[in-house]
Amino acid sequence: MLARSLTTKLLSLLGSFPVVTLTGPRQSGKTTLLRHALPGYRYVSLEQPDTRRFALEDPRGFLAQAVGPVIIDEAQRAPDLFSYLQGVVDDDPRPGRFVLSGSQNFLLLERISQSLAGRTAVLHLLPLSLDEVLGREAPRYDALPDVPFGLRAPAGLPSLDEAVLRGGYPRPYVAGVPRDDYFSAYLQTYVERDVRDVLNVGDLLEFQRFVALCAGRTGQLLNLSSLANDTGVSQPTARRWLAVLEASFLVTRLPPFYASYNKRLVKSPKLYFLDSGLACHLLGLRTPDELRLSPQRGALVETWVIAEVLKRAFHAGERPRAYFWRDSTGHEIDLLLDRGLDQVPVEIKAGATVNAEMFRGLDTWKKIAKLPDAKAVLIYGGDQVSEQRGARVVPWWGV
Repeated sequence: MLARSLTTKLLSLLGSFPVVTLTGPRQSGKTTLLRHALPGYRYVSLEQPDTRRFALEDPRGFLAQAVGPVIIDEAQRAPDLFSYLQGVVDDDPRPGRFVLSGSQNFLLLERISQSLAGRTAVLHLLPLSLDEVLGREAPRYDALPDVPFGLRAPAGLPSLDEAVLRGGYPRPYVAGVPRDDYFSAYLQTYVERDVRDVLNVGDLLEFQRFVALCAGRTGQLLNLSSLANDTGVSQPTARRWLAVLEASFLVTRLPPFYASYNKRLVKSPKLYFLDSGLACHLLGLRTPDELRLSPQRGALVETWVIAEVLKRAFHAGERPRAYFWRDSTGHEIDLLLDRGLDQVPVEIKAGATVNAEMFRGLDTWKKIAKLPDAKAVLIYGGDQVSEQRGARVVPWWGV
C-alpha cells in the first residue's frame, strides 16, 4: 500500500471527535487507508445486503453491536442511522468511537449536516498526489515560494506527460490495471450506479456527454449557458449535474480573487477536473505523444498542477485558500494563494524552456496590485529551480 498523507490528520482528529467522516471520490483509497491506519477498529460495510438490512431495520440494535471503535463504510446507504448515531454520541462523546466513510458524498454530507453537525470532523481523500506516488513528505500547499534552489528531481519520476495521463487513482498504480480499462470501468460504475441513485437522468448517454464536455472545458472559465446548450439540456439541469460532479469530487470550481485594487474583475469561476488522467481519458488522449501534440495540453498540465495543490491542502486537513485572478482586459494569473498576510501569484506553463513571455502575467499582476516585491512563482515543464525576474521558478515535480 502507498502511504497516504491524510493519515496523520486522521489519527489526530480521532483524539478529539467522537465521529470522524472520510469522504472523497469513488476508488480514491478511503477503505484501504482506514483499514491500514486503524487496525484496531472493527470494520463493517453497508454495501453488504444483510448488514445494510440490519442497519435499516434496526438502527438501535446495529449501533448497540458496534462494540469498541468501528468503521462504518458506505454509511449513506442507511440514512436513518445518522439520527440514531447523534443520540449515541451525545450520551457518550468519547473521541474516536466512530469513523464514517462513503463514496456518494452528496448523500453522506447531507446526512451529516442534518444530524451530526458539530459532532464530526470531515476529511476529504482525493486520488494519489505525486508526493504519495513517490513516497516523499508533502510540504504545505502554500510553500511554493520557498522551494529550495538545490532541489533535485526524485528517483522514479515519470515524464510530465505520463504523470498527467495517468492521474492519481490508486488502482492503476497498485494493481497494474491498464489506465484506459480502468477509466472506462470507473465511468461506467459512476454513471450507472452513483448518478442513477441521485439524479433522475432519463438518458445516461446525455449525462456522459455532459461529463465529456466538462473535460473539454477544464482550465477554462465556466460558462454554464454554453455548456447546457452544447449538451442539449436546460441550464438548471446543467447546474444540477455540475453540482453532482462537484459533490463527487470529479470536478471543482476555482473561485476568482477579488480585491479593491481592480474593479474590472471577472466573476465567473474556472472549472477543473480533480484528476487529469480522467480528463485525458474523456478527451480520447491515450499516449504521451498524443498528449504532447494536443491543443489541450496546456490546460491539462494546468489541471494537474491545480489538483496537486488542492491535494496537498485537503490531505493535510486544510481548506485551500486558492483562487485565480483575471480582469476584463484578459490579464490573468492561473493560481493565487491567499496566505492571509500576503497573496502569492502562480503562473503555470507546460513548456520546458523558460522565456520572458512566461512572466508577463506575473509582472502585470504586480503592477496592478502595486506590489512590485511580492513573492511570485512560475511552475514550468522543466527541471531546474531558479530565481528569475523576481519569481521563484519551480519545476512541475516540485509543486
